[in-house]
Amino acid sequence: MAHPLSGADLGTLAAVLGRAGAPDKALSGALVGLAVLARLPFSTAEALLIEKRLPAAGALPPPVFILGHWRSGTTHLYNIMVKSGAYAFVPPVATGLPWDLFGLARVFRPLLEKALPKHRFIDNIPVTPDSPQEDEIAIANMSDLSFYHGIYFPRAFSDFLRRGLFFDACTPAEVARWRERFVYLLRKLTLLQDGKPLLIKNPVYTGRLAMLRDLFPEAKFIHIHRNPYDVFVSMRNFYAKLLKEFALQGYDHVDIDETILYVYERMMRALERDAAALPAGRYIELRYDRLDDDPMQALMDIHSTLSLPGFEAAKPKFEAYLASVQSFEKNRFVYSDEAAAKVEARLGRFIEKWGYARPGAAPRARAVQGAHEDAKDHVG
Repeated sequence: MAHPLSGADLGTLAAVLGRAGAPDKALSGALVGLAVLARLPFSTAEALLIEKRLPAAGALPPPVFILGHWRSGTTHLYNIMVKSGAYAFVPPVATGLPWDLFGLARVFRPLLEKALPKHRFIDNIPVTPDSPQEDEIAIANMSDLSFYHGIYFPRAFSDFLRRGLFFDACTPAEVARWRERFVYLLRKLTLLQDGKPLLIKNPVYTGRLAMLRDLFPEAKFIHIHRNPYDVFVSMRNFYAKLLKEFALQGYDHVDIDETILYVYERMMRALERDAAALPAGRYIELRYDRLDDDPMQALMDIHSTLSLPGFEAAKPKFEAYLASVQSFEKNRFVYSDEAAAKVEARLGRFIEKWGYARPGAAPRARAVQGAHEDAKDHVG
């Protein structure tokens, strides 16, 4: 289980290899294949035995979704909110073994927990057996429609990115299959955690609010955003570290800067469009720096705006967690004029909309206008 794709089903692995070709790292690829084949009888048995116990999709309590581009504070907010104990979430074991939550995952959980890294690969946030995770790695083990397959198999990076984030060139049947697998995962997580409503954090869903509403009409949404300059330089580190850790093929051809800018812009435009139709009390937008500066007030506003229960009871738990991470050392990155100019040219609309400024500069005037509108629709 050294590679996340070791938790995939055979159909997903075959579909991914059919699109990406064989891995360059033959040994790693072979170990992934062996893990998938070895798990097959157990995964199949679990699927047959667990189905009758799973709650129906329509019976799931309305989830709460944390949205926001990667490196915008989604994980920090997720980590705080689950401390209330009111929500089901995605535990680490579910990301690696979504098909085997009630079988192999229970047998091997002690070993899997010992194998967890002390910190996330992309930053210094600690990882523990009860650390909530985004569900995208689990989804990548259940469907070929995940941008993580572009990380694993960069030869088809652009193809996997567009299909996995925006369903570009996907057939209705492929999208329907993704929806079915996604809801199946949520049904398993709900059963695993005693029927609690789910709190799900996944930056991918920032561009899928309309689809999530279609699946869960009563769902509620929290969008957290951060200065796009900070996001851009942090995302360079995000892609560099994930590709180094998980890529099974060469990735020198991947244009990381263009990927960041293209995805950010397209994702935020989709969110703007979809959130506009939400009724009051179902959506809140939050600045990361506000969460960082006054987390308890930010949490109170979230609970009040979305009518989420239990804030007063959870306050001591929130405060205890926040005290425990006070000494957390954030990643620090060096800015350059070249990087800032790229951000301003492509993401100026969002910098202006949210009142951000280049680090160390005064807030921007309304001078930057949509140079990003003419940017070439390309991901390398």
